[in-house]
Amino acid sequence: MRPPLRAVAMLAAAAALVTGCSSGDDWSRPHPKPIAIGTLGPGFVDPSARPAPEATVTPRPGSWTGVQPPKDYRVVLLTLGDDAPTKALVKAVEEWAEDEHVDLRKVVPDAHDPVPSITRALGMGSDLIVSAGNDLIDPLAMVTPSHLSQQFLVVGAELAEPTHNVTAVDWSGASFRGEGLDASSTYDPASFTAERCTAAIRAGVAAVLNDLTGIVVWLDQL
Repeated sequence: MRPPLRAVAMLAAAAALVTGCSSGDDWSRPHPKPIAIGTLGPGFVDPSARPAPEATVTPRPGSWTGVQPPKDYRVVLLTLGDDAPTKALVKAVEEWAEDEHVDLRKVVPDAHDPVPSITRALGMGSDLIVSAGNDLIDPLAMVTPSHLSQQFLVVGAELAEPTHNVTAVDWSGASFRGEGLDASSTYDPASFTAERCTAAIRAGVAAVLNDLTGIVVWLDQL
């Protein structure tokens, strides 16, 4: 007796799901430390003077374009907020991940209590956690100092007192540092252009892959 067509379809779908989960996307498997493909161009930083912790560097435009992440680079995108700047950042990160064949997973925390979702992201086994959205800055400031082995990249904002595992990419109009704290520039949603947001994720990842972490990468020259 042949099984109903609906049952066959359900079995086929289940088999496809199992195959997809076992095709190399299991982050619980051993994973070597990611190594950058390519090198930074002249002007990203002064090669004779490594940036000090919490320093701000202003790389020459395009000096990061020669650096790509390795295949299957594991990235968690933490994002919170439905404002236009946050959406622009998320779009840039997703497009970058697709272009570079990055293994990207997205986590959207509860706006009323984002820390549990950040903690869940920490347990996923990523190479890098990227944060997009000003509403995540204060929660990240609470969590990141206790997880120094996990690299974080904040795009379009920064932490006031980052530890060595937190790198930020900023520009004039995008230097939010947390509630009640002064920023180095006035917040300007119009400054979150597609060009700047794309440069932010690419320049930030290039810095992290070259162990230039715990700094602010300033993109005012774009």
